[in-house]
Amino acid sequence: MTRILKSKYKIDRRLRCNLWGRPKSPFNRRDYPPGLNGQNRKKKPSDFGIQLMAKQKLKCHYGYITEKQFRNLFFKASKIKGNTSENLIELLERRLDATVYRMKFSTTIFAARQFVSHGHILVNGKKVTISSYSLKDGDIVEVKEKSREIPVLLEAISSTERETPQYLSVDYDKLKGTFVKGPKLDEVPYPVVMEPNLVIEYYSR
Repeated sequence: MTRILKSKYKIDRRLRCNLWGRPKSPFNRRDYPPGLNGQNRKKKPSDFGIQLMAKQKLKCHYGYITEKQFRNLFFKASKIKGNTSENLIELLERRLDATVYRMKFSTTIFAARQFVSHGHILVNGKKVTISSYSLKDGDIVEVKEKSREIPVLLEAISSTERETPQYLSVDYDKLKGTFVKGPKLDEVPYPVVMEPNLVIEYYSR
């Protein structure tokens, strides 16, 4: 399992954006890359550099996804009929950890992965501990009854930082939600502009 050992918020500064929209991100105060010469990096990026940055932004937004996993999602998206960039976004949003995060059952995408792997989540009444599990339209995601008083869960659902997107239906009294349908790019509440078309160009080189 991949681990981000250093501060996750250094990713914000390296990618020049508040990737998860958190108010305590250091990018809000220091909007330049980390390092001794961070403020002096004014070189215009190449087309490859722009594509790489777009790929890193999208991949890192979903937490602990390895390069191999992300590349495989691209190949899978390219084989599905329709727009490949839209297909890629849909596949990413169908991940169980992403859905738990969007349903506000966790405060961060990293916490969502841990919440799933520790067995706190049921899908259609059965425990699922694989964070990359791909949900289908109509699948019901709920917090296990014994886990409903966990402080981090209660903190997450009471937070006003994020809204639940329309492609999910959530009953917070029962801590249960439904994955209604696969979303389009403009339906996903990204806190920063994502450019999956550049990601497709990166992998199509």
